[in-house]
Amino acid sequence: MRPDPATATAAKRYRQRRTAPPSCLVPVLPPCCKRNHRRSACASLPQRLRRLLLATLLLIAWPAVVVSEEPPASEPALVALLRAKAQALTNDAGDYDRLLTAIGDAQLVMLGEATHGSAEFYEQRARLTRRLIAEKGFSALVLEAGWAPTTQLNAFIHDRAGRADATTALRAFRRFPRWVWRNRQFAAFLDELKALNENSAAGSPVVSLYGMDLYGVPEAVAEVVHYLARRDPRAAAAARRDYRCFAPYSRIAVDPQLYGRDVARGTMPSCEKRVRARLQQMQELTAQDADAAGFAALMSARAIAGAEAYYRTLYMVGALESWNLRERFLAESLRLLLERHGKIVVWAHNTHQGDARATDQATLGELSIGQLLREQLAPKSVYLVGMTTFRGSVRAASGWGTPDRVKRLLPAIDGSWSRLLHDIGLPASVLLIRDDAELTRQLDHSRLDRGVGVTYLPAAERDNHYAHSSLARRFDAVIHIDTTSALQPLP
Repeated sequence: MRPDPATATAAKRYRQRRTAPPSCLVPVLPPCCKRNHRRSACASLPQRLRRLLLATLLLIAWPAVVVSEEPPASEPALVALLRAKAQALTNDAGDYDRLLTAIGDAQLVMLGEATHGSAEFYEQRARLTRRLIAEKGFSALVLEAGWAPTTQLNAFIHDRAGRADATTALRAFRRFPRWVWRNRQFAAFLDELKALNENSAAGSPVVSLYGMDLYGVPEAVAEVVHYLARRDPRAAAAARRDYRCFAPYSRIAVDPQLYGRDVARGTMPSCEKRVRARLQQMQELTAQDADAAGFAALMSARAIAGAEAYYRTLYMVGALESWNLRERFLAESLRLLLERHGKIVVWAHNTHQGDARATDQATLGELSIGQLLREQLAPKSVYLVGMTTFRGSVRAASGWGTPDRVKRLLPAIDGSWSRLLHDIGLPASVLLIRDDAELTRQLDHSRLDRGVGVTYLPAAERDNHYAHSSLARRFDAVIHIDTTSALQPLP
């Protein structure tokens, strides 16, 4: 989930307001300084030049968003090629046979989505995940969700929480944007996972469920304190003191990211040192306690430390740095879970799970977990599946923290990847790109494509929701659902 543009703008304002030296008013200074009247604007000029140089080097080293040396086929010829290569999805049991063969022995399969609010993406990911568990031995599903809230879902599918149904378990997601996981489509799959574990051999659950993100600080604090209270009440009391900087943000109506704003303002002292020290203590304690509860508490302490750094960086350094900090955190989460499970499925937005080197993100200096894990693991160990749509309806908000509602998803613009996949003429299809040399060559050029997160602004769609990418370098396979419908939220 990318922070709302308004949030990033507000964070930038707070960073810039910290100092406004008179020297910025001197006419001989650069124009950027005279316009902004802020030290940050003056000081950022060399940084901007460094970023421009970095972007140039990235484009030279990884020519992903530049048209390949051999131009693609003409549009009608390219559409004809895609129509010949695409496999129609008909809700048949064998729809994903070829895709599973292409996945091969990959340890990490990442299933994307073009929006956070389209029902069909959840349904198709559930279909694929079901088969990966049953046929290829995948034993964990990891969500783009906060670590601590998701532990309650893991408890539910392992029948340790005593909750009657998935709808009740999903009430763990209480904060914006809760509909992303608290919806009927995901609840139905949760019930399936629970049944799968119940029908497995005694004491041998088939699958576990985790969140990989740093969101959910109040829940993570509660989990660490609860774990310590059962082992060392004095340590639990010390942890409460270490984490008291987050106490003002524990109410549902208050966003924990405001901690970063208040630290930048100077109205809240930073608890960076206390939080990092607590994480180190938890690492030492849980090294001797290898059970599931110890692992969950350690990961909660890690999430708190990650969130503290993320929120503080967002307001005191910048959106780019905070984005990359979070992507590295997510990638590390997946590495830790791979060590525990061997094979995992990941559900995340295309922006995270696609390879950033193949998109406009590279020119900005942004990372993605898809890129990081391709770099860190063996080439065949990671398989990236993107999902796209042409039109329909979507559940989204108009701004961070504002109410969600069903919005019309506009038809994808001419010249975009989603428009090209629409022109194939299939209601739903899958393209296997990685092992097809001809398809890779023809799709290795730059086009716009759409990404909708938790907010959607159709009146300003081109500026807010489209970016360039090379489809062939960004994903190993693409599933296209031509018309999608909005998620159905749970109460």
